[in-house]
Amino acid sequence: MVSDKKTEQRIDYTLLFILFLLAIASTFAILSAQPVLPEKLKHINFVAQQWQWYVIGLVAIGVTMLVDYDRFKQVAWYLYGFGMLLLLGLEFNVPSSFVQTIKGATSWYRIPGFGNIQPSELMKIFLILVLAQIIVSHREKYVESSVKLDLFLLIKLSVTTIAPLLLLVKQPDMGMSMVFMSIFGSFLLVSGIKWRILFVLLFSFILAIVTFVYIYFAFPAFFKEHLLDDYQLARFYGWLAPYEYSSDEGFQLIKSLLAIGSGELSGKGFMNTDVFLPEPHTDFIFAVIGEQFGFIGASIVISLFFILIYRMIHIALECNDPYGSYLCTGVIGMITFQVFQNIGMTIGLLPITGLPLPFISYGGSSLATYMLAIGIVLNVRSRTRKYMFD
Repeated sequence: MVSDKKTEQRIDYTLLFILFLLAIASTFAILSAQPVLPEKLKHINFVAQQWQWYVIGLVAIGVTMLVDYDRFKQVAWYLYGFGMLLLLGLEFNVPSSFVQTIKGATSWYRIPGFGNIQPSELMKIFLILVLAQIIVSHREKYVESSVKLDLFLLIKLSVTTIAPLLLLVKQPDMGMSMVFMSIFGSFLLVSGIKWRILFVLLFSFILAIVTFVYIYFAFPAFFKEHLLDDYQLARFYGWLAPYEYSSDEGFQLIKSLLAIGSGELSGKGFMNTDVFLPEPHTDFIFAVIGEQFGFIGASIVISLFFILIYRMIHIALECNDPYGSYLCTGVIGMITFQVFQNIGMTIGLLPITGLPLPFISYGGSSLATYMLAIGIVLNVRSRTRKYMFD
């Protein structure tokens, strides 16, 4: 009986409470987006469906909490292989009756009676499990660190990440590809790889970005023909010069900026909107929050994310098991990037990628994935032991 009580005390109720507040914010945001939904969608109760997915997510958290997170190491590669098979199925259109192409991206399976499932969402979790396992196994096998061994670890992490990344680029799904890169980057920071190697990688990345931008301005014809697809070019132009392409590529960004700017300090009020927004309940839900609840409402939502991320960082640092800390790191990197990317694209700071705002935007498999990720962090927290002389 005492053991059960101690286990219950290790559950992080602070993290669960933050999750509850985000669910409340999601409810109000999706409900407030109802007036600007297209006519064909206004009859759908997205709030009820969102709460159904929250319940499914809570079940996923409960199931995750039943298993000691250390056992994830034993099944990580099997789950990774399963995820790769799902992505390969999309690539080869197998089975063709279930594969779905939406807005030019072949990224979903249509499950009758259940809806669309995006395997890349699950693959994010599988990638986190595998990368954490690779680092732990490497450090256990090679106690002494050297440049050669660090490069070997870097190659293992890179190959494991690049395999699903190539399939995502082929779909094409650039937004999800960037999420995978953010997960990879977060693991590099905590992997123990020597900083001079990481600085070389960072310099190479910056050089690649500069070269990309230079080609865009110096050789626009080559840029259009070889580097990006038409839909990716449209988003790129819509981001750099939205008002020059206001009728097409820049339409989404202009409307988003107008909605957020018109909300001013306190907003126009709940369900009071004047700006038509594309995808108001999914990709651009932050613009809905900015318009109806103003700077104050948007700041509250951003603050909730800051507290959520801070709490997960605290759990990662408090954990005395490297594998648990690495798992938390992957989740932190994934959620932090998606929050930054979604909010950044609605205010013109970053290009539009179609990534939803975690826990707030309406979504099925995406919300369930976020909840599963939180379940992993809660699992780590519940099994973290504190010792007197730590």
